[in-house]
Amino acid sequence: MTGRPLLLLDVDGPLNPYAAPGARRPEGYLTHRLLPEGWVVRNAPLPREEVEPLRVWLNPSHGEELLALPYELVWATTWMEEANTFIGPRIGLPELPYIRWTNLFGEDPDGLHWKTRDVVAWADGRPFVWADDELGLQDIAWIEANHPGPGLALWVDPRIGLRELHFAALREWAEDE
Repeated sequence: MTGRPLLLLDVDGPLNPYAAPGARRPEGYLTHRLLPEGWVVRNAPLPREEVEPLRVWLNPSHGEELLALPYELVWATTWMEEANTFIGPRIGLPELPYIRWTNLFGEDPDGLHWKTRDVVAWADGRPFVWADDELGLQDIAWIEANHPGPGLALWVDPRIGLRELHFAALREWAEDE
């Protein structure tokens, strides 16, 4: 464990701007057709050979930009360990630790995003930034009330993904911690 804050990364939204207007690939991104096991399971009962691969847009420069930040990178995505197989290598990231979700897509009794409690538990008091496209005000308030260390929920628009403004905010937040 290092003294650096954690950067907890979602894939779909921040790294894969899946909701780009007009379903057009954003500039600087490459198209990948991927068939992770998690996608096959979500398309059950279709047999694997009938499941259409998932279209994912990734910016190959993101890996270098993320590695240049003063954070310990962690996957906080439904891709879980498959992010190390399908996402990381395509953007130049090494194998990263990942959060194993306790209630994947489950409903929270307090209306929080289903990842929120696991994110705070995984951080275990360490400073963190959580970059995700599904964060709400309730999640932000809950993190502030329940995480003993500094925590920042960084919403990323799934139409544009991570941009320089996000990288600047990440650098500034790390400097302040």
